[in-house]
Amino acid sequence: MMHIDFNSIVEAAWYDYDPSRAVRSISDISAMVSTNHVFRLRLEDETTVIAKFSYFGTYEDFVEDHSLINALANNLPEPYDNVLSRSLLRKNGLFTYRHRDGLLDSWVVFYNPIRVAHKLPRILSEAQIATLGSELAHFHRACHRLRNILPDWSKTLKGDMLSLLWHLDTEEGQFRHRGTVDQIRRQVDLFDENMEKLGAYAWDSTPVFVDWNIGNFSVTDDTKLFSRWDYDWFRMSSRVLDFYFLSRVCSTVGDRTIFSYLIDPVMEPRFLIFLKAYHAIYPITRDEVLFMREAYRFFILNYVVKYGHYFFHELYATKLQREAFDVYFPNLEKHFNPDPVFKALDL
Repeated sequence: MMHIDFNSIVEAAWYDYDPSRAVRSISDISAMVSTNHVFRLRLEDETTVIAKFSYFGTYEDFVEDHSLINALANNLPEPYDNVLSRSLLRKNGLFTYRHRDGLLDSWVVFYNPIRVAHKLPRILSEAQIATLGSELAHFHRACHRLRNILPDWSKTLKGDMLSLLWHLDTEEGQFRHRGTVDQIRRQVDLFDENMEKLGAYAWDSTPVFVDWNIGNFSVTDDTKLFSRWDYDWFRMSSRVLDFYFLSRVCSTVGDRTIFSYLIDPVMEPRFLIFLKAYHAIYPITRDEVLFMREAYRFFILNYVVKYGHYFFHELYATKLQREAFDVYFPNLEKHFNPDPVFKALDL
């Protein structure tokens, strides 16, 4: 296993950014669930800075994502103008640091600390679900209005699926997914066929964060969105990609440390409460309801099957990937039914 001296790299990144202020201490505040790490730097002038360290993906994607997030953070209007953390700039440009040696290619970006209010309870009341639905609708609409002033982006759903197919043809892909390669190809084909039928590849993109578990955001006393952190799965795509994790927040089961990624929360009556409140503010179309199935399929293919070993501890990644083929994909075809959603939203 590769040993990484995180503190030394983060410290070097800071001194590349601003050598005039010495680092007094570096603390690892990571959630310890992925290859991304987060550190708190305390400087000699008593200020605090947050560093995100990553060696997942490519440096170019890292810069692209954080450029988009920073532009979004700086342009969101009230009441969302302080929801996202702002990255540190140097000479009017986003600062990133790249460390490369014989074994490691890694990157660091710095953030100002973000304020945190209240975490949602593990199981929400129906009133909280309705408020959360209307609040996410307002937030999505505010984000969507900024899409034309954000930096360009290159990452797409189709591109990620093509990358997965390419990965399956590599020696690593054949080894890592031995026994399931044909099933993965079948699921990618289904995704592509259904996306083409919906015309979804041509839909407008909006900033989405995908992973809305209750450990990633905070709310006010009246369940209004206060702050959002953990941008690992940020992308420009359909707003529907956010719905699966929001359905989990609304679930009767609630947020859990031991979990599986079943489709069931999307079909719960409690999620219909969320969708009705959301729809009243920012209407959802019939095709977007149908796309919920493909958004879920994409999530399992991309974040569980393809990249699960980056985002979860190895044993848990193996468990989730096994469940993908034994449970998630079979249940998707059996249990996803758009009719109750159509009825609830009068579509």
